[in-house]
Amino acid sequence: MIWTRRALLAAAAAAPLAAKARGYAQTMAAAELSDITADAVPIGAEERARRLTRAQALMKAHGIGAVLIEPGASLTYFTGVRWGRSERLTAAILPVEGEPCIVTPFFEEPSVRESLGVPAEVRVWQEHEDPLAIAAGFLRDRGVSGRSIGIEETVRHFAVEGLARALPSAQLVSANPVVRGCRMIKSPAEIALMQKAADVTLAAYRWTHPRVEVGMTPADIAALMTQATQKLGGRVEFNLILLGEAAAYPHGTGKPQRVVAGDVVLMDCGCTVEGYQSDISRSFVVGRPTRDIARVWNQVRKGQDIAFAAARPGAPAGSVDDAVRRYYATLGYGPDYKLPGLSHRTGHGIGMEGHEPINLVRGEATLLAPGMCFSNEPGIYLPGKFGVRMEDCFHMAEAGPRWFSEPPRSIEQPIG
Repeated sequence: MIWTRRALLAAAAAAPLAAKARGYAQTMAAAELSDITADAVPIGAEERARRLTRAQALMKAHGIGAVLIEPGASLTYFTGVRWGRSERLTAAILPVEGEPCIVTPFFEEPSVRESLGVPAEVRVWQEHEDPLAIAAGFLRDRGVSGRSIGIEETVRHFAVEGLARALPSAQLVSANPVVRGCRMIKSPAEIALMQKAADVTLAAYRWTHPRVEVGMTPADIAALMTQATQKLGGRVEFNLILLGEAAAYPHGTGKPQRVVAGDVVLMDCGCTVEGYQSDISRSFVVGRPTRDIARVWNQVRKGQDIAFAAARPGAPAGSVDDAVRRYYATLGYGPDYKLPGLSHRTGHGIGMEGHEPINLVRGEATLLAPGMCFSNEPGIYLPGKFGVRMEDCFHMAEAGPRWFSEPPRSIEQPIG
């Protein structure tokens, strides 16, 4: 067909209208979805009380007198307080005995108390005062100022330095044995919320997948996934969409992308339900996959099964990664992290944050235990061609791993 200038102009004018019409139709279709999170049970006061008891037992075991925590997932985990970080310090201090303390600016106290979910003392500081001096005062009053003070691993340098200046006799140490010791082992209530988040994301995939069309951009597909996730009751955390060659780079490229028939569509999406996250990836094609894509897809699916089988209670976390790499080496990939092959760890911890300690990565000696939660995503990437990643999360039970989302059976049924 020979395109005339008039035909080209007409097609260009019609494209936005077609896109607008398609968007309207998709929005109308999303109305068929409904919230599936109404029965989700938020973390309550009893659960947080058990967390504090566990943290204090770990402090005693490790000779730590108190733990300092800044805003973020750990602050919410222990106190319920949801707060952002700024140059004005808000922090929690968990003492080895007794109630925690929240240190916050005077004018922020009412707002901080809104989400405070545990009995706690609140000490405020005025704009001309040093908040770390206020924290040091609490530690002195509790009689632990001369003991080791645990610092949560994300606390900023200025806070660490300020506390050291205010308490020169204290030894500042890592709080990982306490904070990780609590957060790495999920309770049944936490696992239930993670299951609900996974249910939302998988349902959103099932709605979105048949609506992906040739010519769509990553933004088009992400908009569909966002619509579905929100209608299903989830809070969208991320929608990473990689098309064609971009799928060969685990976190994508800035180059323009559109869906091409027969090329890989890699989607990596997650949401939050009551503060707990999902993380699920799917790879598929619009149209018929090439023989090479189908072959790599099947290899990655088997890689997931090998990782799952290796995740046994009592096994070092790193052994899961080792098992996958041994299999991939038999296929000619690698060795190790070399491409084509698996250029990243096999999985990461997950919970309130999308990435939490510990990882399924070479050399990680931590033993797998019931309550630990991980992603399972041993992708294969062929630079200049395409990549395939399937990702499903699991939690460790007494008898072994349990899926939050079941991996897909085949490239013909790529969602699961």
